[in-house]
Amino acid sequence: MSVIYERVALIGLGLIAGSMALAMREKGLAREIVGHARSAETRAVALEIGLVDAVHETAAAAVAGADLVVLAVPVGAMAAVAAEIAPHLKPGATVTDVGSVKEAVVQAVAPHLPENVHFIPGHPLAGTEHSGPRSGFPSLFRNRWWLFTPAGDVDEAAIARLERLVQAFGAKTERMEAAHHDLVLAVTSHTPHLIAYTMVGVADHLKRVTESEVVEYSAAGFRDFTRIAASDPTMWRDVFLQNKDAVLDILGRFTEELFVLQRAIRMGDGQHLFDYFTRTRAIRRGIIEAGQDTSAPDFGRAPAPRD
Repeated sequence: MSVIYERVALIGLGLIAGSMALAMREKGLAREIVGHARSAETRAVALEIGLVDAVHETAAAAVAGADLVVLAVPVGAMAAVAAEIAPHLKPGATVTDVGSVKEAVVQAVAPHLPENVHFIPGHPLAGTEHSGPRSGFPSLFRNRWWLFTPAGDVDEAAIARLERLVQAFGAKTERMEAAHHDLVLAVTSHTPHLIAYTMVGVADHLKRVTESEVVEYSAAGFRDFTRIAASDPTMWRDVFLQNKDAVLDILGRFTEELFVLQRAIRMGDGQHLFDYFTRTRAIRRGIIEAGQDTSAPDFGRAPAPRD
């Protein structure tokens, strides 16, 4: 493949940015990759393992001369980072992000950026429970969706160029309105994560079940909850605070559904339970048929390669 961006700046050097860097290197999509992370240790590791060609102590220094700037920091830090880098952005550069919410990112970032750059908010629907610069791997985005929520006045050529980059990673791309994105993700990701955190918390507080029993006898359902609940706490704190309206809406609907199931169990309404589980089972089959998971016992989630 040919070079798509001459110089790429990654602000934040965790799982997503690291996987992007490795994918760009593997396929020769960028001539130079530079980065910045708040932690000196993270910067040193990223340089040591070859994620980037150079690291910078400040985000402002990292973005100088970059054709593509990727904001891979927690949503709550986006505004401060955008304000810092804005005066140093190259005219005509593209700025994107990888945050799990989009309306809040637009509100935090867009006001700071100069008119001569292209802002294209993005969200790769990919990840693992691991974090940090050593957690990335180049195939992370293969056959996963990468959603973009550009404003209507953004240059089409700039959007198509960024889509070309992530498609070269193996990702599938789609565009949608930021508000619609946040509602969809509240259903498919944010609320399930909150439920997983809650279920693991319930097990922690249920003193009639010892800690050793919870660990030793974890069946597939609880084990998957713990995998989800192992995700980065800073990121998920920001997600829930920044997408609270959509999450609260879906949580309300979830609570109503839960009350219906509680009543069916209490009343011994086996037919209602059977019909309900039959409908929801079809969703799982649809996910497999769409190629977003497999029917393997590990749900298709092989462990991330470790250095």
